[in-house]
Amino acid sequence: MLADEFGTASNIKSRVNRLSVLGAITSVQQRLKLYTKVPPNGLVVYCGTIVTEEGKEKKVNIDFEPFKPINTSLYLCDNKFHTEALTALLADDNKFGFIVMDGNGALFGTLQGNTRDVLHKFTVDLPKKHGRGGQSALRFARLRMEKRHNYVRKVSEVATQLFITNDRPNVAGLILAGSADFKTELSQSDMFDQRLQAKIVKLVDVSYGGENGFNQAIELSAEVLSNVKFIQEKKLIGRFFDEIKQETGKVCYGVLETLKGLEMGAVEIIIVYENLDINRWVLKNPSTNEETVLHLTPSKEKDKSFLVDKETGIELEVVDSLPLLEWLANNYKNYGATLEIISDRSQEGSQFVSGFNGMGGLLRYQVDFQQLEAIDDYYTLDDNEENFDDYDYM
Repeated sequence: MLADEFGTASNIKSRVNRLSVLGAITSVQQRLKLYTKVPPNGLVVYCGTIVTEEGKEKKVNIDFEPFKPINTSLYLCDNKFHTEALTALLADDNKFGFIVMDGNGALFGTLQGNTRDVLHKFTVDLPKKHGRGGQSALRFARLRMEKRHNYVRKVSEVATQLFITNDRPNVAGLILAGSADFKTELSQSDMFDQRLQAKIVKLVDVSYGGENGFNQAIELSAEVLSNVKFIQEKKLIGRFFDEIKQETGKVCYGVLETLKGLEMGAVEIIIVYENLDINRWVLKNPSTNEETVLHLTPSKEKDKSFLVDKETGIELEVVDSLPLLEWLANNYKNYGATLEIISDRSQEGSQFVSGFNGMGGLLRYQVDFQQLEAIDDYYTLDDNEENFDDYDYM
């Protein structure tokens, strides 16, 4: 395809454009020689000439495998890099499981964003109802019920193997689809894993089995899938408010309190607003090499006074500066915590953002942050201060 494009680009009238496009295509062709096959998640290549901050032209060639499968085939020659297909990968990270079962067999699949995968499928030969009477009628009915029972058991066992990893469901929700009453029978069966039963979000009636039924089930459950994150968000914030209401002491709120709890290893779940407008600065004093961490809103960053040491007047060096949410996303696992990013679209979410500055956490055990502050104050007092004995937190 690139060889064909090279021939087409040779006819571009503008000499500068022609040379730029031909150079980029040649560069991409050379880069593709490094790959023996297309990576499992696809391949993204950006190549062209950009203008740096210093105003100099620089040729770039970026190639990488996306972190999730990308099912968009695209070749574009433009004055900018197009990242829309990559943005779509970031839109929804939840994975949903599908079980499509009818009288002919069952299909197990997952849907993540706009990528669907068929994990497993098998066929089954179930006896149909018949009109033969006499003594054999009951025996045939019993055999038929026994085979249906075994079919439901097999579906339950395969579902447990595919949708449970390390004793926990690996999907955010489960949709059961089918044309007969098998799906209802499965959802109510004692053989179906209790952990997966709790994840069922909808039962869907479809006209087909197999992959056609899978596609139809995705279309019919689209609205429910979009609301699952919304419902999970409301449950999480509801749990946060319940802890506050019951005065269990197992919550923290605000930036400083949450980060202090995180450093202690006490935070189990960090709850952060998706548009948290706070930056994390790491500053170093060049004379003492001491580092200071500050968390500032854009309004406080305007005057740049925080870049100067108040006591000595020495200008501090900036070691690192990035959004706090980005820092949390990169480091939350180091503290044994789980990160939950919420929106303000629900009533609970809006209340959390406005009341707690968009950041809080659920704790593993009770922590008295006021007492901790008093201890910190105690250890920062000078020996000759009069109120040294006011603190008894030895």
